[in-house]
Amino acid sequence: MAEAGGLDLSAYLERIGYAGDLSPSRSVLEALHLAHATHIPFENLDILLGLPIRLDLASLQAKLVKGGRGGYCFEQNLLFSAILRELGFSVTNLAARVRYRTTALLPRTHMLLLVEVSGERLIVDVGFGAEGLLLPLPMTPGQEVRHFAWSYRVIEEDELWVLQLLRDGAWLDLYAFSLEPQEDVDYEVANHYVSTHPDSRFVHTLSAQQLSPKLRHVLRNRELIEDRGDKRTTRMLADDEEVLDVLRKSFGLAFPPGTRFGYH
Repeated sequence: MAEAGGLDLSAYLERIGYAGDLSPSRSVLEALHLAHATHIPFENLDILLGLPIRLDLASLQAKLVKGGRGGYCFEQNLLFSAILRELGFSVTNLAARVRYRTTALLPRTHMLLLVEVSGERLIVDVGFGAEGLLLPLPMTPGQEVRHFAWSYRVIEEDELWVLQLLRDGAWLDLYAFSLEPQEDVDYEVANHYVSTHPDSRFVHTLSAQQLSPKLRHVLRNRELIEDRGDKRTTRMLADDEEVLDVLRKSFGLAFPPGTRFGYH
């Protein structure tokens, strides 16, 4: 049954397997964040099927909730932001420049959230994929926080904040952001770039990522990575049919036999 404003809260909670308390508290925020991050995969498959990425609430719910699909940052965090606001949380939508796996200066094409609970500010981000957060992260500069097998921190850099992941004994920048609030139209512009521009890696690279507290699956084109925090293994899938099989078994993403994605 749809709630006010077209938000079907009960369907969302069923999708993420959550049946607990819904008060706007730190513990509830943590539980919802973990449930969302471990039930709704990160993926860009519609782009490779020639389909548009729509960011209105009805489209997000039809795809990620009722359709059993995943999505990338704008889809995931816009949906999560709407849910948190419905539950009474104080939420500010933000934007970041991704630094992960690149040294280039990129446009602000990542969305994250800032949530205030009981006077504490926390980074909330269910849409960064396999290197991303499983739980909210306090905005305490330099404080290392363990999320199961992975450790994170934020640092200050001039007027920016940088989210970092500890990998092989070194801190790796994931993205840099300011605290300037963003409007929906800002994400529409960034989403258009990410989903259509020939220089966007999402236009030519298949990406599916599924998180859990012990194991993270990453599929990039035909490369399948299993990340356990202290150990990573990689293998190449044989063909397009094995890609479909792995998407179904490891990511919960089912497509008809013969489906082909336009990556290279």
